[in-house]
Amino acid sequence: MDRVDPMHPRDDVPARADAHAAAPLLNCLLREAGEPAGELGVHRLRAGGRLLRVRGTRRPRDPELYRGGSWHPLTHAELVKLTADELRRATGLSNPELPGEMLDSRDAVAAILAARARLTAPDDPYVRSEQSLVTGHPHHPAPKARGGGPVASWLPYAPEAYACFPLTLLGVREDSVVEEGDTAALDALGTAPPGYRLLPAHPWQLALVGARPDIAEAFEDGRLIRLGETTRPVWPTAAIRTVYAPEDDLFVKFSLDVRITNDIRRLWRHDLLKLRRTDAAAAAAFAAHRGPAAWLSDRGWRTAAFAFEELAVLVREGLRPHLLPGATPLLAAALVEGFDGSPLDALTDPTAWWTAYLRHVVPPALEAFERHGVVLEAHLQNTLVAVGATGLPVQALFRDAEGVKLLADVSREKGWERLVYCLVVNNLVEMAALLSERHPGWNPWPAARAELYRHPVPEIPALLASPTLPGKTNLLLRWTGADGADARYLPLPNPLARR
Repeated sequence: MDRVDPMHPRDDVPARADAHAAAPLLNCLLREAGEPAGELGVHRLRAGGRLLRVRGTRRPRDPELYRGGSWHPLTHAELVKLTADELRRATGLSNPELPGEMLDSRDAVAAILAARARLTAPDDPYVRSEQSLVTGHPHHPAPKARGGGPVASWLPYAPEAYACFPLTLLGVREDSVVEEGDTAALDALGTAPPGYRLLPAHPWQLALVGARPDIAEAFEDGRLIRLGETTRPVWPTAAIRTVYAPEDDLFVKFSLDVRITNDIRRLWRHDLLKLRRTDAAAAAAFAAHRGPAAWLSDRGWRTAAFAFEELAVLVREGLRPHLLPGATPLLAAALVEGFDGSPLDALTDPTAWWTAYLRHVVPPALEAFERHGVVLEAHLQNTLVAVGATGLPVQALFRDAEGVKLLADVSREKGWERLVYCLVVNNLVEMAALLSERHPGWNPWPAARAELYRHPVPEIPALLASPTLPGKTNLLLRWTGADGADARYLPLPNPLARR
């Protein structure tokens, strides 16, 4: 079951939804548009000069605006209005879309909380970790937005609502099939009649695009046929459009014509066409790594020529071939957000756990960069941590070739900046902040510096001496309508630097 927040009783869903939605929005607003005002928890919004007070640090809460000589609490809707006004002042631009996404994200959280209160979490600890992210991305203004559609259209497929469902099975006429790599696992999900190939579809995506003229016409003329559903359900992971079939130990990733965080989550043609190259490079890097770390390979993809992106499906290999005996994989992002059964709940001294986490997560990412020119998107949602019987990390597994960059295609400087953001800012800093919050007085950074320093990467001495780290500006990216892949950074204080 969902944890009870002592600040907000279980039956107070609106207040809990406000709190969940406000925390990442406040993180963005304070990082990208504010500055400390000299008093604990008080920040000045640079463009408008207004004072905003919050409680908490890692996940700020209870926002209050200073006006008329006193502090006034803000609802989530009022916080959205304040944010929009501040961004208009700062950029000179208007964006009627983003405030709606922020409100949609909060309403989605409310629907998710209500659903979790009447449902039972999955027994499997790995699936439970993937389905635990009620707050989601800690530095995005609308991490749970679901495209503004009615709750009934998306809740049956929401991982945060413990969803599991069968995939829709389509048949694509053989002369319309486009595929690359190893897609044999798709054929094991059902049976296609002679002259057709099996094409599983996400039911939410099919509902979104099935009536489009090109797809409707393909159904009418027989290039596309319906073949029923898979006999076993699949479980959506934290990525929403990627599902896991436990019995088959298979991950399948779909296009989803919904904006999730920064992007419309399609399998874009240009990404699919380079996928085999990036996946092969990542797989080769991990094959050369001498530790137990593993890469979950995106083995191949299949689609229909007349709906190349809309109906694309990607095959990702499962967990069991890579896991150490007795190890339990868990989503790293779930460890930071918290879920029932987290090994972090039993820690009395985080030192050994943190040291093991660093030793398993950091080396494969740095070695892939330095020795193989592979830039992993090693943030918390693409990192799985396998723990042993005592709860200590024994292995790291990484995924998502779509997010991999190669130094053959980008400059070393840009590749290093991206790796530092993903691995350090969006992974180590978040994990360290959680552990430090739970264990006051404990310092995570000497161990992190030592782990980084032992790797012969030329950029590391400068990283450890720099006063700042690159922080991605998700709020400004969305406000200015920039492409989600067009990362822009601002300097954040570097806790790795000795003071």
